Amino acid sequence: MIVKGLTGVLIMAAGKGTRMRTSLPKVLQPLLDRPMLDYLVRSVLASDVQVKVPEAGEKSVAVLVGSGGGQVEEHLKQDFQGSLKILWQKEQLGTGHAVRVAQEWWEHFETLLVLNGDLPLLSVESLNAFMGRFNEDQPDCAILSFVARNPAAYGRVIRTGHDGVRVVEFKDATEEQRQVREVNAGCYAFNVTSLKAVIGSITNDNAQKEYYLPDALKLMAEAGMRVEAYPMPEEDLSGVNTQSELASATAVMRRRILERWMERGVRVMDPATTWVGPDVELAPGVVLMPNVQIWGRSRVGEDSVIGSGSILTGAVLGRNVMIVANAVIENSELCDFAKAGPFIYIREGSCLREHAFAGKFVELKKTTVGRNSKVPHLSYMGDATLGEDVNIGAGTITCNYDGKNKHPTKIGDGCFVGSDTMFVAPVVLEDGAATAAGSVITQSVPEGSLGVGRARQRNIDGWVRRKQQLEHESGR
Repeated sequence: MIVKGLTGVLIMAAGKGTRMRTSLPKVLQPLLDRPMLDYLVRSVLASDVQVKVPEAGEKSVAVLVGSGGGQVEEHLKQDFQGSLKILWQKEQLGTGHAVRVAQEWWEHFETLLVLNGDLPLLSVESLNAFMGRFNEDQPDCAILSFVARNPAAYGRVIRTGHDGVRVVEFKDATEEQRQVREVNAGCYAFNVTSLKAVIGSITNDNAQKEYYLPDALKLMAEAGMRVEAYPMPEEDLSGVNTQSELASATAVMRRRILERWMERGVRVMDPATTWVGPDVELAPGVVLMPNVQIWGRSRVGEDSVIGSGSILTGAVLGRNVMIVANAVIENSELCDFAKAGPFIYIREGSCLREHAFAGKFVELKKTTVGRNSKVPHLSYMGDATLGEDVNIGAGTITCNYDGKNKHPTKIGDGCFVGSDTMFVAPVVLEDGAATAAGSVITQSVPEGSLGVGRARQRNIDGWVRRKQQLEHESGR
């Protein structure tokens, strides 16, 4: 029984994508730092398409998987947490066959929207416009088309007069039909009753011996049903079948993301060299200098500046944070007014507290730098906790790994660490303590004390002169 007022969305993601020339399923090919399929799924879920759940509890958005389907299914379950129905096409016998094997799922809806999974640029606005017009016109079927600059292997949209439309696949098209530049985008809206009347009559009498979904349009027209094609801009509807097309789609998505943030008050100094992933959040007043990359679920607070050459992945930055330049920050946090760089690596859950500073040629790993504390240059802090108002001298390192296990170093409030200090963890420098430059600290230093761990200096009189004399004599 068809339930009135319900729309099902079938996303076809079963193709192998041989032209991508990789073992990864086509729909999982990364566009920026997410699989291209995710962009289409997100657009569908964010659109006004009427995808209410039927009383039986069936999901109204389904993804049809096939080649590499196990990887695709695992990814969708992880990233969309059960909001999608997973259907299988065990044999890839064409798009018509794909829709037919999903019939048991879609036949209870009033309307079925079918989308190719390789359309990452299909926007929410275009989806809403498509379905809004379909609901207003109420044809038996409507497709989205576009006028292609390079039609290549797309199926050609052949308009037969009196609003009649059919699609001829490139390999079956005549030379005259191949000159047509209006092409099928792979987006179909069907009245389900009309689709059920023809889906079983699609044959594989073609060059590829496949069951083409566009043949349903021809069958509908022959049965006196109304089929329409709605043209839309090429940018939204270009499919991705090759690495070159993936690069082109990536460039469009990168531009869209940057334009959206600039409209919200983010200053992008050089959009041509700036990369921002789809899950990033930027506050108004953020400044991105040239050659910046920001990925993952990074968050950047108001009026923070990201210097040139910096790469942020899963980073959380507060307000007025300054990244000087050439910083790599991974899964770490910089709180309000913190400063980092240039040439710094911050990783694995490290944190700079308010007004803290970590400077050039510094690496932080699982380390917290307390409020107003400084690690200015040439230092490694691993598995360490620094209190407030700490100063770390140049060349300081924590020796945190014994070959089997990692050990912590704790440096209390108000400590001063002399240059070239080595902390052999586990060790504690208590509040107000200090270390002498060049020390190897193997034991904890009590509060207010100075830790000195170096050999006593010995001067050898005349050593340089005697050495020079010996070198002169041996050179005769």
